[in-house]
Amino acid sequence: MKNHASHRLLRAAASLFALALPGLAASAAPADAYANSVKIVSSLPRTGSANAQTTSMVNGIKMAIAERGGKIGDVEIVYEDWDDASPQRGNWDPAVEAANADKAIADEAVLAYIGTYNSGASKISMPKLNSAGIVMVSPGNTYPGLTKAGFGEANEPAVYRPSGKINYFRVVPTDDVQGSVAADYAKELGATKAYVLHDRELYGKGIADVFKKSAEGLGIQIVGFDGIDNKASNYKSLATKIKQSGADLVYFGGTTQTNAGQLAKDIVASGLKAKLLVPDGCFEEAFISAAGAKALEGRCFITFGGVEAKALTGKGKDFYENYKKTYGGEPEGYAVYGYESANVVLAAMERIHKAGGKLDRASVLAEVGKTKDFAGALGVWSFDENGDTTNRTMSVNTVKDGKFTTVKVVQ
Repeated sequence: MKNHASHRLLRAAASLFALALPGLAASAAPADAYANSVKIVSSLPRTGSANAQTTSMVNGIKMAIAERGGKIGDVEIVYEDWDDASPQRGNWDPAVEAANADKAIADEAVLAYIGTYNSGASKISMPKLNSAGIVMVSPGNTYPGLTKAGFGEANEPAVYRPSGKINYFRVVPTDDVQGSVAADYAKELGATKAYVLHDRELYGKGIADVFKKSAEGLGIQIVGFDGIDNKASNYKSLATKIKQSGADLVYFGGTTQTNAGQLAKDIVASGLKAKLLVPDGCFEEAFISAAGAKALEGRCFITFGGVEAKALTGKGKDFYENYKKTYGGEPEGYAVYGYESANVVLAAMERIHKAGGKLDRASVLAEVGKTKDFAGALGVWSFDENGDTTNRTMSVNTVKDGKFTTVKVVQ
């Protein structure tokens, strides 16, 4: 994996700083102790198959900080890269995410929390960070219920806001947009009968529900709606069941980490001629590796909130070129969202500094919430009253010659 050395250096620097200022990690440390240094932390799944995607996101965060010389005025920005996954799960872990939120709250130097990648993880950390008044900016959550009523449980999103105030923001479009775009494209493909699957998790089940409702509204018959065992060794019997249903399209709400690759592989091996449609949780090289490029080419389509990195324009193109120059490779799809998340926080800090204000949790939270007409790598956008981005750009992608390629952009 790339940049382990730089990660160790950052952690070492943070440790030295902690030794220089006794009590840095203690919950009772006074805020004034951090006058010359503040922290931004990220909580992302760094263990398991999401690692390549999240390394790319972490690289984006580091780029945003480095472009400012690592400082806002005379205040050093210390970045810490936290893992919210466990080896046991090979994916994000509720206990680890809860511990990360508690750790951020206990360290008064932490002014911003970039995360999470998985929507289910945010359900755990959001109320904790909300009570503590720490701003949270997600580069990857797409489940609508985190910010909007009417998409999930009856108490959403109020349950995530015990203080009554909004502290959670995201720079990626939500699944109510993505699910609808997927249904529209299924119609474009000529689908008449769709079999809908999901991984039983918050994100996967949520987007599958949106797709089902949108597809039915377009006259597409839903011939099956099942949750899968995302730890199964194969889905041969399920593939046979789908084949017998007469489906000409299979939609899977889930991620690479919830076995999308094995599912795609078994569906193709069954002889089923149906098209496959999957969401942004599969928009990573690990999905192609898991399924096999031959199983995907010409028949699998992937929706994504935005466009592939090489198609970015303006500041987005600058990011893409600088990323390749800095890290010597192509960024994964969500790298730019890590970069944009960090830039939103840093820009808020810069505005506070220029106005002569103090950098603390309250000021950073308030200023991030004021983000309007932000000219970033994702274009010009604002946060709405729910904390969601006004950016609605989506893309439909496929796999060609073993790589993702865009077939359609929807504004």
